[in-house]
Order: sequence, then C-alpha cells, then structure tokens
Amino acid sequence: QVQLQESGPGLVKPSQTLFLTCAVSGGSLTSSDYFFTWIRQAPGKGLEWVGAIGASGTTSYSPSLESRTSISRDTSTNRFTLQLTSVTPEDTAVYYCGRGPGNSWGQGTQVTVSS
Repeated sequence: QVQLQESGPGLVKPSQTLFLTCAVSGGSLTSSDYFFTWIRQAPGKGLEWVGAIGASGTTSYSPSLESRTSISRDTSTNRFTLQLTSVTPEDTAVYYCGRGPGNSWGQGTQVTVSS
C-alpha cells in the first residue's frame, strides 16, 4: 500500500519560492506503472492540477502555472519536490501529492502566502 506525505513551510511571503516535498513509501518513483503528481485546492475553490512527473523523470505542468513550476525527484530517497516561484496570495491553498493512476493521496499540507 503506497503512502505519501507532504512537507513544507506553512507560511511563505509573497514573491518568494515555495518548496514542498512528498515522501513516498510502499512504491517507487521509477515504477513504469505510475506517475506522481501535485494538486492544490484554494479556499472556496475546486481542485487544481499543478503538475506531474513520470517514471522516466519527464514532467508536465498546468499551462496556467508552467512558467513558475518545477517538479523534481530524488530516487535515492524516493521523494519528489514541487517548486513554485514568485508566489502570490492566490497560491494560498492546501497542496496534495498523489500517485496515479488510482486514488492514492497524501493528507495535504496548508500553504499560506502572506506578508
């Protein structure tokens, strides 16, 4: 049973860069059967896909966030990281990491962008 756990700062100042890490256990980042992804949910809004990384390390991003987003991974620790630059209060959300296909998600981590 795969488990995913997000970690990162709860508070980030505007214009700074947000780094979130997802620790994966019970499944490998390099498994060709799966991809790993980030989504977020802002207050009062629906879920928004942020981006994903595949077994080979290939990445894909939401067009609306692509210019500010980077997803990378460390296969030695089985973790993958979301980097979001130039954050604004509109990036305030609960961020979730997950594995697909399927329905495996972390518990989510609240990120607030505020000075």
